[in-house]
Amino acid sequence: MNLESPSRLQKILSKGEFAVTAECGPPRGANPDVVLKKAELLKGCADAVNITDNQTAIVRMSSISASVHVMKAGLEPVMQMVVRDRNRIALQSDILGAWSLGIKNILCLSGDHQTFGSQPEALNVFDIDSMNLLRLVKDMRDEGRDMSGFELDGPPRMFIGAAANPFADPFEYRVVRLAKKIDAGADFIQTQCIYNMDRFKKWMKLINEEGLTEKVYILAGVMPLKSAGMARYMKNKVAGMDIPDDIIKRMEGVPKEKAAQEGISLCIEQIAELRQIKGIHGIHLMAIEWEDKVKGIVEKAGLYPRPEID
Repeated sequence: MNLESPSRLQKILSKGEFAVTAECGPPRGANPDVVLKKAELLKGCADAVNITDNQTAIVRMSSISASVHVMKAGLEPVMQMVVRDRNRIALQSDILGAWSLGIKNILCLSGDHQTFGSQPEALNVFDIDSMNLLRLVKDMRDEGRDMSGFELDGPPRMFIGAAANPFADPFEYRVVRLAKKIDAGADFIQTQCIYNMDRFKKWMKLINEEGLTEKVYILAGVMPLKSAGMARYMKNKVAGMDIPDDIIKRMEGVPKEKAAQEGISLCIEQIAELRQIKGIHGIHLMAIEWEDKVKGIVEKAGLYPRPEID
């Protein structure tokens, strides 16, 4: 295992190729077959796949172990790490352990608050925030030292990612926050899933004007809708989500049995539009529990097969 070689995702982006990342949620149990089945569906369709870290604050197989299963299946993971559940000692320990196992990409996140999950009485940690986690990973990688200044025997030279939500308020602060994440250490950004294309283009215009797209790789988030009900729920119940009424009306305008295909068609149209925006370096395709649709979407979007990288 060559730990010094850059990750496939880093190579794809550094060579100017349009990247595709997908998502793979670990199971609520220890059965690796769940992860392996998803990996088989995603193989060849994505340059790397996000392995979520107890998403929605529900206990699942750890992101580290699920990442290892994905690697054994021939896929490259982007290991998500949240600060909700670990203090700074555990965060540094898990980063070192993940790197030693061959995990080269990390996405630094806050994590969904435990009150939204299945065990709301659980205590959170939040010893440091996601911004400081970015800086922590960067310092461990570039300085070769942990937070106490101790020199590391084998620094974790990870490709560091962060999330961005162009649709949260106040809108003007979205650009400032992105600049802070880049300064803290983000090499690539995956955005919230995009439905309000006008607002997203406005955000992209602002970050292009600030020169931020020259400092970080932007992967635009897309999520195929399965139904009009899903669109309404996300608009009304999911924080930070912006789904215009015309998208909901479009989904409502087709028979229920054709709604899923309409959602996929919309997703493919969105990808085509995103590819024309200056500063977009790839997409992050979030087909959650719909992994069997990813290959078709990537193919119809003109992004398959994925490029060969030495």
